[in-house]
Amino acid sequence: SSSERFLMLRLHKIALAACVAFIGLQGQVLAQDADAVVAKVGNLEITRSELDLAVANLDPQLSQLPDEQKKGAALSGAIDVKLLAGNAEGEGLKDDAEFKKRMAFIADRELHNLYFKKHVVDAVTDDEVKARYEKEIAALPKQEEVRARHILVKSEDEAKAIIADLDAGKDFVELAKAKSTDPNKSEGGDLGYFTKGRMVPEFEEAAFAMEKGSYSKTPVKTQFGFHVIKLEDKRDAAPPAYETVAAQVRQLVMRDKYLAIIEKAKADQKVEILDEALRKGYEDVNKPQQQ
Repeated sequence: SSSERFLMLRLHKIALAACVAFIGLQGQVLAQDADAVVAKVGNLEITRSELDLAVANLDPQLSQLPDEQKKGAALSGAIDVKLLAGNAEGEGLKDDAEFKKRMAFIADRELHNLYFKKHVVDAVTDDEVKARYEKEIAALPKQEEVRARHILVKSEDEAKAIIADLDAGKDFVELAKAKSTDPNKSEGGDLGYFTKGRMVPEFEEAAFAMEKGSYSKTPVKTQFGFHVIKLEDKRDAAPPAYETVAAQVRQLVMRDKYLAIIEKAKADQKVEILDEALRKGYEDVNKPQQQ
């Protein structure tokens, strides 16, 4: 479809890990409920906001559960965490060097995510998305589509007899209803509109070579049997409606905002990779973003 074509042409580079990772965490609780305590484990408390974070980080399989079961599973996991976290505090593991390294890394990641939300997710406007949609639509090459009917039969002789009936002035729709072996015979063999690449090659080649209103003068053989085709219409395929691709276009805008922010940050701050093998790997990974 034109919608699928649009996505294939324009959306194949949007899978930035930062976008995907953060968008899943956008469901926020109301501020007045965030600090409400929902459970206590010894001297430690589990607040509503902590439970919501636990829900957001559930295993993908558990995230498919009904809402109440999902919250129950998340709360169970949060209680387990608090139980052992209390034990860890009692053993002084907060001062462990490895723990401090991990916490510093997590803090950097979360600051990245907050910055991403503020300057990318929340910064995208509907006007920007609509303007990008118009730009992408204008860049799409025109693609022809046709609307055709067909009558499918088992033998070439049967197909030739149908063509003779059409030459004698018989109605294509009525012949399809009476003689076609295709399940769509009740619709008069109507296949609707389709672009190139949707039908088997032999059928497609014949249909796109025909003039509007004409029918095939010789049977068209495919793996399904013998076809008699009538071309009802030929036109340029319409682009996908804004509503059907707005979410994907928004991600395109977010991608570009994110890349612009990253490029500016790299220009402002020197990035130096001392290990040669790592430097090559880093450059290879970043090539697609630079193109």
